[in-house]
Amino acid sequence: MGIEFLELTVDRAVARMPVLGNRQSVGFVHGGAYVVLGESRGSVAANLHAGPGRLAVGVDVNATHTRSATTGHVTGVCTPLHLGASVAVHEIVITDDEGRRCSTVRITNHIKDMPAHAATS
Repeated sequence: MGIEFLELTVDRAVARMPVLGNRQSVGFVHGGAYVVLGESRGSVAANLHAGPGRLAVGVDVNATHTRSATTGHVTGVCTPLHLGASVAVHEIVITDDEGRRCSTVRITNHIKDMPAHAATS
C-alpha cells in the first residue's frame, strides 16, 4: 500500500499513502485503503498508549468518505479522543495534498494485558 510513517507519539500519529496503487476501478482512492491507513495509525497509537506488557486490539472501526483523491498522496493524522486504562478511541482525519478532508476514520481499541503466549513468541 506504500504507507509511509511520518510521526508517532501518544498524542499524534501521522502517515501518508500514495494514491497510485490504491485506487478503485474509476480512479478514486478505494474506501478500504482509507480505512487501512486510518486503522493502522489508530492501532499503533493505541498500542503506544497501552505500554509495555499491554496490548491494544481493535473492536470497532468506521469511516466516512467525503472526497475522492485521484492523484498525489493522502495523509492521515491520528489524534486520541479517549485514552483510558481499558479503552482507547482515536480519530484519523485523512486529507489530500491540498489539505482537503477525504475521509474520517474512528477506531476503538480494547486494552488488555499481553497474553502469556504472545510474550514468548
